[in-house]
Amino acid sequence: MIPSELKADVKRSAERLYAKKPDWVTFYREILGMNGLVRQACPTREMLNAFEQTEAFDEILQMLARLREKGPLAADEDEPTRVITVRLPKCLHEALRSEAFDHHTSMNKLCISKLLQYIDGEKVAVEI
Repeated sequence: MIPSELKADVKRSAERLYAKKPDWVTFYREILGMNGLVRQACPTREMLNAFEQTEAFDEILQMLARLREKGPLAADEDEPTRVITVRLPKCLHEALRSEAFDHHTSMNKLCISKLLQYIDGEKVAVEI
């Protein structure tokens, strides 16, 4: 359980940063990143999972989505771009491509959107 005061503090801080109109990467890093405000406020996996299920977290994700609509990022020496390769079956690739088309976006933007969403631990395959 996350205290309502903590949720409100995190949300207010995110709103203050959002009002400054940062690029989406800066917002993500400062609020949701590994050393960001949310992880500082929720140091355990249990607390983080609980926060990710709150309305405050959903509103922070909505702010992030609006910032991402601004367009491409300028090169940033402090936050270099990394590339990952994901192996997936052709049917999933085709479904992603179709979904991106339906949303009038690129597959890259769609995949980033999906990566930013809360994932219930029960939906993650565990390697044995």
